Amino acid sequence: MKMLQLPTVELEKRIKEELEINPALDEGEEQTSATNTDLEENTENKRDEFNFDDYTNDETPYYKTQSNNYSKELEEQQKPLSFGDSLSERLTKQIRLKIKDDDTKKIAEHIIGNLDESGYLRRELFNIVDDLAFSQNIFTSEENLEKILIEVQDLDPAGVGARNLNECLLIQLRKKKKTISIKTAEAILENCFDEFTKKHYAKISKKLDIDNIAIKEAIAEIVKLNPKPGNSLIDTQISIQQITPDFTLVENDGNITVELNHRNAPQLKVSSDYLEMIKGFQESDKKERAKDAILFIKQKVDSAKWFIEAIKQRQNTLLKTMEAIISFQKEFFLSGDEKKLKPMILKDIAAIVEMDISTISRVANSKHVSTPYGIFSLKYFFSESLLTESGEEVSTREVKTILNEAIDKEDKTKPLTDEKLAELLKKKGYLIARRTVAKYREQLHIPVARLRKQLL
Repeated sequence: MKMLQLPTVELEKRIKEELEINPALDEGEEQTSATNTDLEENTENKRDEFNFDDYTNDETPYYKTQSNNYSKELEEQQKPLSFGDSLSERLTKQIRLKIKDDDTKKIAEHIIGNLDESGYLRRELFNIVDDLAFSQNIFTSEENLEKILIEVQDLDPAGVGARNLNECLLIQLRKKKKTISIKTAEAILENCFDEFTKKHYAKISKKLDIDNIAIKEAIAEIVKLNPKPGNSLIDTQISIQQITPDFTLVENDGNITVELNHRNAPQLKVSSDYLEMIKGFQESDKKERAKDAILFIKQKVDSAKWFIEAIKQRQNTLLKTMEAIISFQKEFFLSGDEKKLKPMILKDIAAIVEMDISTISRVANSKHVSTPYGIFSLKYFFSESLLTESGEEVSTREVKTILNEAIDKEDKTKPLTDEKLAELLKKKGYLIARRTVAKYREQLHIPVARLRKQLL
């Protein structure tokens, strides 16, 4: 099951690890020559010549000769990529050049250590005062801490050390050249932040006595700012990861074929050297001192056989499941039209392939298929269903597509409310309640109408 849920790239890493830690496992096709006799013949058909049990104590439990060569620690191990200095390291280097007093420097470094990955200081100053007293025996006040925090907020990238979004944006604005638009933007954030977040432009206009043009120019400056300055270091250094599809689908004159990525189907075999060792023991006299060696060989060979079988089972399960998905969603795979997708849940595919739903879930997790219309996650093909006015069962994905298109085409000065969207869908034959529209809109990461409003 663990092997099944690994995507292609992770499986490749897992195989390399297994090859490194199990000397009885080799890459390549199984040998069928007389020299490298099949393992099953050595261990089962020729027991009169050689038997592992002759070299082991009959009381030795079977499980003691087994090993998956894959500890829990290794299984859960994450391999983070290194991209140079972290945000904390970068800020610490700057503060050490900026501040000379040792105690002040320690306080500033302590503040930096409390910043989250986005660059925000979420811990209250009075708590940091207590932390410094208990952990570093440094006694200070909130007032002094506030002054040192300002020094931290002056570091690069602009906006780090802020305690909330408003402060973060203001720190960045105050470092910019003072144009009329920048000054207006500062005034909006300082005096009308709540109205700004809710897009109540009329209230901002009245409160600051400015017109819509001034508001629009100020907002243009605000949207250029980085709401998560701590992430900027990561964003500039992490390259976009390329998706490696687990399946390749080809459509030719209405015929669809699917193949596993060759990395998903590696050729593995039991090491010929280990098979030679077994042959060597066949030809030698049985001696008690060979017991430990035989136990080791049996453990590694059994583990290699298990691993090879697990890979084969994985391949069969993946192909069987993908073929069932293709059969179920054939109209989509022939046309690439998203509206052709049928409602499909894990249970549907599980029934076709006669497997457990949890198995299908593992196959769908983190797997991708390359098609003539692009690369898709397998999860993309699964969706719930709903009934149209005519009683036809359609996929919720189809409804979301129509919803997305309607919002894209709406008048941004008067965006469609959820109630209006529900009415629009009803006219198209989709009987959906307003709260359901709101749920679909949120799943599409589309804000409410008020937040989609734009100025002319």
